[in-house]
Amino acid sequence: MKRHDADKTALFARRKRFNRLAIALSMGAMLFGLFWLAWILWETVSIGLSSLSVAMLTESMPPPDEAIGTGGLANAMMGSFMMVALATFVGTPIGILSGVYLAEYDPNGKLSASVRFVNDLLLSAPSIIIGLFVYALIVVQFKEFSGWAGAAALALIVIPITIRTTENVLALVPDGLREAAYALGTPKWKVITRITLVAARAGVLTGILLAVARISGETAPLLFTALNNQFWQASLSGPLANLPVTILQFAMSPYENWQQLAWGGVFLITLAVLGLNVLARALSREKLK
Repeated sequence: MKRHDADKTALFARRKRFNRLAIALSMGAMLFGLFWLAWILWETVSIGLSSLSVAMLTESMPPPDEAIGTGGLANAMMGSFMMVALATFVGTPIGILSGVYLAEYDPNGKLSASVRFVNDLLLSAPSIIIGLFVYALIVVQFKEFSGWAGAAALALIVIPITIRTTENVLALVPDGLREAAYALGTPKWKVITRITLVAARAGVLTGILLAVARISGETAPLLFTALNNQFWQASLSGPLANLPVTILQFAMSPYENWQQLAWGGVFLITLAVLGLNVLARALSREKLK
């Protein structure tokens, strides 16, 4: 009996040592990641904030080697807003309707399994692959880069995120709500639109905001679709200025005024993405309450 107790004590002590080691490694990995994150944010805020000016927000891109403080990124911000808005407008309804079908109409069917498999592939696919796909599908066919192609590539990123989020939050809605509505003779389409989607609206909106945050900073798909444009253009036909590609182009240039504008653009995108993620987290917390 004493030997059995001693073995249990030794096993317990060994487990405690492994537990301490695992916690130490986890904390080390967390601190390592936080160090680089803090460094990146510090550089972005300290340099990017000093680069902000009224001209950067209201004027178009300047020629290279101009005086620092002249010109801005207004046309790039406008182009990014147009493509992100169009991609959200196109991708969100497709994603929500697909998520509703997977969660409410055929959760265990063969078609649903196939849709989930394809959706998982799209979620894990590098964005540059999506850009190349749209390039071959649209740009090559029409022989022109355009904002339409850029919006199509971004919409293909929005759709799988919205599908996954919508399906997951609808699955969390208690079945009792559905059964009570069916017992009162409510048709299925009205149960979905008036009960389940209303109950899951915070989660669905969270998924949309996360998708918008994801596409706001995407560069690779736009390199193959919208390309860039140094001049003001309010149409999606033809190459369109956008912040991610402009930041890449200006940051890689040897001109100091372009480099300063690139830091300002980085700060604006970081601020926008951070704000969208914070809003999404706040909505998800409200949903859990």
